[in-house]
Amino acid sequence: MYQPLIAPVADSLGLSALLAAVPLLVVFVLLGVLRVKAHWAGLAGLGTALLIAVIAYGMPADLALLSAGQGAAFGVLPILWIVITAIWLYQLTVRSGRFEDLRATFALLSPDPRIQAVVIAFCFGGLLEALAGFGAPVAITGMMLVAIGFPPLRAAVTVLLANTAPVAFGALSTPIITAGELTGIPYEHIGAVVGRQTPLLAVIVPVLLVLVVDGRRGVRQTWPAALVTGVAFAAAQFVCANYISVPLTDIVSALVGAVALVVLLRFWQPAGGDEARTRIIGAAEIGENADRQLSAGRIALALFPYLLVIAVFSVVKLWKPAGAALAATDVEIPWPGLHDSLLTASGEPAGSAVFTLSWLSTPGTLLLLCGFGVALVYRIKLLEAVAELGRTVVSMRWSGLTIVSVLALAYVMNQSGQTTTIGTAIAGIGSAFAFFSPVLGWIGVAVTGSDTSANALFASLQQVAAQRIGVDPALLVAANTSGGVMGKMVSPQNLTIVATAVGMAGSEAKILRDVLKWSIGLLLALCALVFLQAGVLSWMLPR
Repeated sequence: MYQPLIAPVADSLGLSALLAAVPLLVVFVLLGVLRVKAHWAGLAGLGTALLIAVIAYGMPADLALLSAGQGAAFGVLPILWIVITAIWLYQLTVRSGRFEDLRATFALLSPDPRIQAVVIAFCFGGLLEALAGFGAPVAITGMMLVAIGFPPLRAAVTVLLANTAPVAFGALSTPIITAGELTGIPYEHIGAVVGRQTPLLAVIVPVLLVLVVDGRRGVRQTWPAALVTGVAFAAAQFVCANYISVPLTDIVSALVGAVALVVLLRFWQPAGGDEARTRIIGAAEIGENADRQLSAGRIALALFPYLLVIAVFSVVKLWKPAGAALAATDVEIPWPGLHDSLLTASGEPAGSAVFTLSWLSTPGTLLLLCGFGVALVYRIKLLEAVAELGRTVVSMRWSGLTIVSVLALAYVMNQSGQTTTIGTAIAGIGSAFAFFSPVLGWIGVAVTGSDTSANALFASLQQVAAQRIGVDPALLVAANTSGGVMGKMVSPQNLTIVATAVGMAGSEAKILRDVLKWSIGLLLALCALVFLQAGVLSWMLPR
């Protein structure tokens, strides 16, 4: 039985934490500084984590390799499977020839690309995050922005930034429900606290999106639309999380934000739309006389793939019998050689050594079914659709290697104790921990790509730390959840997903350099908010 040590290096927690952080530093330095290909950076980080696990932490080499194998399996299913099917679904719309209809359909709402970015990346992306999560929102919205003419890099940064506001309540609030299960704190209470943190970010995210898309001039010309969308989304998020339903928060917020924007656009249009289109997309107009050419049927067919995705996921997620029937097909597999040989740092059997094979309930399989539905409606032959799926798999080979290596790295760090060491070191700084508590969530998501996984790693630690420094445990558990949303932008897993989606596979370093400042800036703002909520702004917390 292997039990991780918290401070294996000279019994020093600080030195151990510095060593434990080396695999992450290797990945980010190779990606962001040396501009190494993402799959090589991921493999280098994995190799570093394995060496540290075996040499410094004393983890048997066979267990370390088995841990990497389990992480790789999770990288394939569900993560890589979701990305492949999301891209395949999009490619079917390309093959159908409905590209121009899709572009012109969004121009009907507003020809201004800055408004289209808010609608697609923020509102529609928030709805996809509420229902699916696991990388599908950035993949689908990234491809949609490229489809309407956005440069790939700008599309990637836009959708990554937009994906911050809804992540905490993503996949019907799975991260928050997970935190509640692990800490014993009612998830409704944790959700209510998160609902008093992330809405403050949601207010400004659409404004930041416009800043990314068209600079300060774009903000001056479109700030009413961006602000109305953000305020409506934030208000709905606060009200729903505190008084209606935590799991439904993002669904309500995304719809309310979109409706508020549509209502505003009926009475007001931003200035400089044509010039902005020329600057951003390089064309003054997409689809001449598109509003006269498009019939209601063509609009419906252009939007059909995405409406189908929303419908399918809504049924599965909101209708309990359907969700339960799919979940019943999950197969729990004790990982051979690792299960019953692994303990947590506290000496309890590690539940993480059980691999759940979600072959039917995973969002990837639901997207596959949606893809076949799209092929049927678009009259694409079955063999052509399958061939397109094969081409998508081949095109994903290097991106897939990155995802697999990063998830293998995450599992090795988690099961060897390296992540716990980093978290314990940060939690040991005393009362100042209230400021740094969101950083733990940020680290957890940066490593694993999942806010749910970050809560699985650190929620209990946040609870204990809160009790030691005398603040409401729900505050710091919520801070872990809220802080994690900023880690999504810099997670190698998410960077690879969005890079592949927008046609920039292998250029993850460019995207990382552009989003890092937004990730750190928003994280510091949240750190300050949580610190104040632990003191002078404690009145903001639910009682």
